[in-house]
Amino acid sequence: MRIITTVAAAAIAAAAAFPAAAEGYKLAITDVEGLEQLQTDWGPFKAALEAATGESFEFFPVSSRTAAAEALRAERVDFVITGPAEYVVINKMTNATTVVGLSRPDYFCGWVVMADSDVVRPADLKGMKVAMDDIGSTSGHLCPSQLLADYGVDPLDGVETVHTTRAVAHEALKRGDIAAIGINYTSWVNGIRNKDESVPPGSFRVIARSGDLPNDLLVAGAHVDPAVVEEIRTEMVGNKQTIIEAILSVGGDNDKYRGMDLVAIDDKAYDPVRAMYATIGHPEFSEFVGE
Repeated sequence: MRIITTVAAAAIAAAAAFPAAAEGYKLAITDVEGLEQLQTDWGPFKAALEAATGESFEFFPVSSRTAAAEALRAERVDFVITGPAEYVVINKMTNATTVVGLSRPDYFCGWVVMADSDVVRPADLKGMKVAMDDIGSTSGHLCPSQLLADYGVDPLDGVETVHTTRAVAHEALKRGDIAAIGINYTSWVNGIRNKDESVPPGSFRVIARSGDLPNDLLVAGAHVDPAVVEEIRTEMVGNKQTIIEAILSVGGDNDKYRGMDLVAIDDKAYDPVRAMYATIGHPEFSEFVGE
């Protein structure tokens, strides 16, 4: 009788748990362009993911959010890491499903004015010139637009909006060229406000904040076996500490995840983002705005 060692038995069990992909699963990240940058920013994550699941993953570079969605629909990519606004459109276009949420602490938007401004509430911004981040950004466009609407200001014609970078908007606010900026609050504080030595942090005042936004997330193409999706979800959550450390190890833009958790997430958690699309005039959320 052949004796199977404990290690071998475990390997066999792991192989059985994950139906094998012929050449490994393809993985894309929507906000990272080029294979070299993918390997730099997400290589440690991929290695940790492979160790946790026993599966092989290969990076699939995409040039845009639309390219990621088209690749999912054509079954040329299997898994994608993306943001809330992107997921809502990708889900509509491809029926991709949620796998795991990558939570971001203090991930919310806000409206900021100068401390000496006469503006004390979003309603005071009616008819004024304001700045927001890139068109289609969850925290820099959709969320600030929803905040305005929540306070009775139509974001489409109730204010004059310019879309620009946070750094440009920050300087324009200080000069008085605009009345307010709608921004990812934590990124603005850590990346611009606290590094601006020309004025103290108290020179700015927040007039409105949103609730926390839905998580960034890993999604699976509709063609991926649901059993594989469930198993990957289970192993990622079960090995979350190692995977989180891998994500944070590269620093840079991944620092936005510092203090993160990996959590099971349901599609309905993104209904608020769908409402935001309606607020900016895209109730079908069937295409990426600004692209």
